Amino acid sequence: MRRTTPLISVIAAALLLTACGSERAGTHDGRVGASGSAPGTALSGPAVDGVRITSVTIPTASPSASPGAADGVVGAESLTVGGAAGSGVSADYEVTNSGAEELTYTVLFDFTTNGGGAVTNQKVTVGPVGPGRTTGGTVRMAALPPGAPSVTGVKVAQVTKVPAAEAPAASGVCPPSGIRVTADDGDAAMGLRVVGLVLENCGERDYTVTGYPQVTLLDEDRQPVDGVRVLRGSGGIATVTGFDDPPRTVTLEPGERASAGLMWRNTTGFGTAVDVPYVRVRATPRAAPVTITPHLDLGTTGRLGVSAWHRPAQQQGAPGAVSP
Repeated sequence: MRRTTPLISVIAAALLLTACGSERAGTHDGRVGASGSAPGTALSGPAVDGVRITSVTIPTASPSASPGAADGVVGAESLTVGGAAGSGVSADYEVTNSGAEELTYTVLFDFTTNGGGAVTNQKVTVGPVGPGRTTGGTVRMAALPPGAPSVTGVKVAQVTKVPAAEAPAASGVCPPSGIRVTADDGDAAMGLRVVGLVLENCGERDYTVTGYPQVTLLDEDRQPVDGVRVLRGSGGIATVTGFDDPPRTVTLEPGERASAGLMWRNTTGFGTAVDVPYVRVRATPRAAPVTITPHLDLGTTGRLGVSAWHRPAQQQGAPGAVSP
């Protein structure tokens, strides 16, 4: 990892303070900049749901400092921070589990401008983390396209955590059950939302599913959500190719996959809007549960459509994959 010299860190601190007044790293918005200390030194600031940024590295492209400045700090107008390529921008973080069970965390980090707006973000999975334990890591910003705004800080934007036994298996890791259940990043168009579920047979024997995934909606405390109907098929939410196809028996050989989908609208009318951060999925009624974190913004619609398991088009040689 490219290390930033103490001088550059002080320069980055000057830029952050010029933009944000007297706000310092780790203040109420959770955004942290290179606050006058070299990377690796502790930064003060509260944790966001157990996640705390401990240091930030933001390299400079072309500091044109005048070393004769009385306080040794270069003015922000002479500094270019976090150039368009974004190379070398990173943050060290700590995750502390203050609960009573082993958890796996999914953390979304925003890389921000002077004003706090997100230029890009990076999602990191951390865990399992045992009760009372702390673990750490480093998140690095990917390259940005030419002309993108300069990045001057990093923020913990979102934290979700699930029991480690229910966390989706990492890529390349096969659970004892021999099946891996994951969710994609979803698709959105005109208020319609579709998230795809993927069931992969990563074991050594054939695996058969029939019908629909078993879905339970959970709130921030991972307790069941009331007042939302889980529908088999679209339930009139929208017409989506293949979503209302009848269930069939699907037998997966090792290495094969099946797909299903979740569909909803985020319309908000009268009443209280419902947001569902967690969804517990069972591939079959007797399968081990897997908790995914799609963050369903259901609005006030009170409906979620679920499609039946089917073979993706590339495996069956015919159309039928879920699409918005």
